[in-house]
Amino acid sequence: MMTEPAVTHRQLPADFLTPSYRVVGKMMAPNTGVVGMMNDTTTSFMEVLDAKLARIHMPTKLVGEYNVVDLVKKNIFAVCLTRKEDVGPQALARGGYQNLANYSIRITSEVYEIEGTLEWAGRFDFATVMVEGTRDFVPLYNATITAILIPQFRIESPAVLFNRKYVDMLGLMTERKDKKKDSKESKEIA
Repeated sequence: MMTEPAVTHRQLPADFLTPSYRVVGKMMAPNTGVVGMMNDTTTSFMEVLDAKLARIHMPTKLVGEYNVVDLVKKNIFAVCLTRKEDVGPQALARGGYQNLANYSIRITSEVYEIEGTLEWAGRFDFATVMVEGTRDFVPLYNATITAILIPQFRIESPAVLFNRKYVDMLGLMTERKDKKKDSKESKEIA
């Protein structure tokens, strides 16, 4: 009688951001890391252990604690990790064994903005980043997330997986006009 090999799981601390809540807790990640678990198409849900919940508009006010909460993966905007290594094996996180370029990018959604470094093979192409492959969660490194309407809500993380289905805009920081050339801190759009 054959038995299936046991999958090794380890508990990893993480912050999970949905459009309305921040969930801080631990996830059980397999040997494929967080990127493997979040992009696993065989399951649409995930468990968060020792979960603490806060509403986005009041990010420091605890509204609930649970031993376990279940999250719908497609409703998660981002997963913030405490270590870059927790993303998972480099070949899986980066989509294969290739030479990579680092692109400093800014992403916006209806609720959040993220700035960070995208590791990408070859020339940067927005359409390719947004639709290539089957993975919805894409890693960013040395990232900062802020809530658009609550600027004091800020998370700095060595690694973030963002859900590309929530992206409204993605811009290369190298294409950003230098603020020093602007005569006012915030210009109006004409």
